Amino acid sequence: MQDSRNDALIEYLSGCARQDAKALDRLYRATSAHLYAQLLRILRHEASAQDCLQQVYIRVWAAAGQYDAGRARPMTWLGTMTRNIAIDWIRRQRPSEHDSDELIAAMPGRSDIEADVDLAQHSGELHQCLAELNDDQRRALELAYFEGLTHQDLANQLDQPLGTVKSWVRRGLERLKTCMSHLI
Repeated sequence: MQDSRNDALIEYLSGCARQDAKALDRLYRATSAHLYAQLLRILRHEASAQDCLQQVYIRVWAAAGQYDAGRARPMTWLGTMTRNIAIDWIRRQRPSEHDSDELIAAMPGRSDIEADVDLAQHSGELHQCLAELNDDQRRALELAYFEGLTHQDLANQLDQPLGTVKSWVRRGLERLKTCMSHLI
């Protein structure tokens, strides 16, 4: 199954090299969730991750002709490009010493701090509820939401039938919803 996915991604990249917009759309649909999750892990900021994801596909459109299937799998090539774009973004965002007045002005106010406290509290509650899930459900949810894996990717990685993985995710989400509703 993984080989057919790689073959499809290689074909999409070849289409991008030929400036085929439909191939870019298919590539985006097949890979954007995974690459976005990777960007979120690196940047820890949704707006930055969204901006960087756009840059990834702009660069893919321009550089798809350089992709060599003999050197790397498509997701390895895309993941490396994504990581490099995120690192470049971080480097550009570092404040210089003369930006100290702007940095002070941008410091969080009281309402921002209160929102952070609420978020921390809900985060703790979420971790408590995650701890109540069985290991299979928790692992499936973590891979799906933090790694951006699809149900099929989960089935492949966990070496389980697709229906089993879907059940783990569905039941895990139901248990999380119930648990969170009792805590909040």
